[in-house]
Amino acid sequence: MSASELSELAEEEERRRKRAPWGAIALVLLTGLALIRNGSGEFDSGPPQPASAAAPASTAPAHTSTSSAPAALPFSAVDRVRIPTIRVDAPVIPVGLDTDGWVAAPPPDNADLAGWFTGAVSPGEKGTAVIVGHVDNKQGPAVFYGLGALKKGNRIEVLRKDGRTAVFEIYGIEVFEKSKFPGDRVYGSKGTPELRVITCGGGFSKQHGYDGNVVVFARLVAVK
Repeated sequence: MSASELSELAEEEERRRKRAPWGAIALVLLTGLALIRNGSGEFDSGPPQPASAAAPASTAPAHTSTSSAPAALPFSAVDRVRIPTIRVDAPVIPVGLDTDGWVAAPPPDNADLAGWFTGAVSPGEKGTAVIVGHVDNKQGPAVFYGLGALKKGNRIEVLRKDGRTAVFEIYGIEVFEKSKFPGDRVYGSKGTPELRVITCGGGFSKQHGYDGNVVVFARLVAVK
């Protein structure tokens, strides 16, 4: 490799490390969660993928009635995430940035574990909270294997350490190619309490893993 090419790589690495946290989230979610399936053949069909009709409408209002929207909650750490439709009831651990400055994923050896990114808001606060989890590991399906089967109107419950449960209603599910991941659209704040639940999806190869990410878009509709 020439000196000029090495210099360009060094400059790119420096730019990468200076990116805002949301840039780091996008990159890590695209690469860090792409686990290889066990290759046994038992799961050759792969996880379910979102239907095109489940994509969020670009003009959808935040709520059908402003008066019905619950007030944003204060900060609280997260205890569990429940998605009754796909029988998810999983503990949630905080995940932050690793030693390289990227978002850390939950440990892959524990299939029943999700991660809440502490660099964003907590679920229920004003802004966009992010919960991530693996789609599978070497033993088989993991916590968010069924994420792509969700539909608009399904609900996600996030149990917080303060004893409150933030209830989110899904208004869209999409799968995005890694090379075209719309970070601003996925992570940007809409000024109201929202949630993104993310796992791997799309096509799969043993050489490159999954080529996309399934993203669930949801908004706060109730507090228990």
